[in-house]
Amino acid sequence: MSDSAIDQLFSTMGSATTPQAASELLWQHYGLRGSASPLNSERDQNFHIHGDDGQQYVLKLTHPAEVRGVTDFQTRALLHAASRDPALPIPRVMPRLDGEPYAAITLADGMQRVLRLFSYLGGQALHQITRSAAQRRDLGQTLARLDLALSDFAHPSADHALLWDIQHSERLQPLLAELPPGPQTDTLAAFVAHFRCEVLPALAGLRRQVIHNDLNPYNVLVDAQDQITTRGLIDFGDMVQAPLVGELAVACSYQLSGNANPLDTAAELIAGYHALYPLRREEVLLLYELILTRLCMTVTITGWRASRYPENKTYILRNNGLSWDGLQRLQAVGRDAAQAFLLQVCGMKGQA
Repeated sequence: MSDSAIDQLFSTMGSATTPQAASELLWQHYGLRGSASPLNSERDQNFHIHGDDGQQYVLKLTHPAEVRGVTDFQTRALLHAASRDPALPIPRVMPRLDGEPYAAITLADGMQRVLRLFSYLGGQALHQITRSAAQRRDLGQTLARLDLALSDFAHPSADHALLWDIQHSERLQPLLAELPPGPQTDTLAAFVAHFRCEVLPALAGLRRQVIHNDLNPYNVLVDAQDQITTRGLIDFGDMVQAPLVGELAVACSYQLSGNANPLDTAAELIAGYHALYPLRREEVLLLYELILTRLCMTVTITGWRASRYPENKTYILRNNGLSWDGLQRLQAVGRDAAQAFLLQVCGMKGQA
């Protein structure tokens, strides 16, 4: 992805759609009345809808720079996953009045965007509650169910270029050049070089499929009462076809503990996932370095974006500090010790 393409993706969206205009779009395209309030988002413009029918929805207007095929890919993937596992806690795509799952519309600012409506999932965001072993295991099982449901899904745009894609972490290089010089940037640059030489070649032989690719605590909803059961996996905007183990690497990067072995908590999520969708030995052996890669990616991209878009700095940097801390502590564990631990978690200790 070129510098200009990267910058375009996060460029100005045009005039912001007002809540009143969002309510009018809801009526015009879906025949529903309701009030709209804005939701935070990195790329799209989203609204929380309280419908007069007593239901809640999310109305989404895609970023003008998003390729139409990518929007179709994300939408069809959600429809496919819901058809394979109807009980999956994922947003449901609501059909328009004409029965279609979305439509391209031109707004008052002259920008063309894709309009979609999704069911609203209740629950409490994972970042707001106390973590537990049972909760992590349930989340791992839910993520495995999603990936199993997507395992036979194919789409022409599944391989689209995405900055947040571990398998293409060499694309971080031009971003690193814009970060302030110092020990942190040196560490990030050294790991990107290591990824390119040592990790990237090993990815070629791994299982590939469409994955969610962004299971951070802001994209997970948990039952507000038992604080264990996963009630929602949301924000499918970073979906991509990639090595399957990348799914776990992303999720685990947000599940590290403050203990001597920061993987001890992530291991509970891995165990839950592995019980339903078994990992292969070669995947487990790469998981440690892929988690490090995701942490490196989070620190680099969010630092770069925050410097370019300071008005959204607080939202952009919400995971930056924890990711840098996790990167340092996980590197201290070392590859050999981490691999031995993860093999044991997956019941593979001692296998040839």
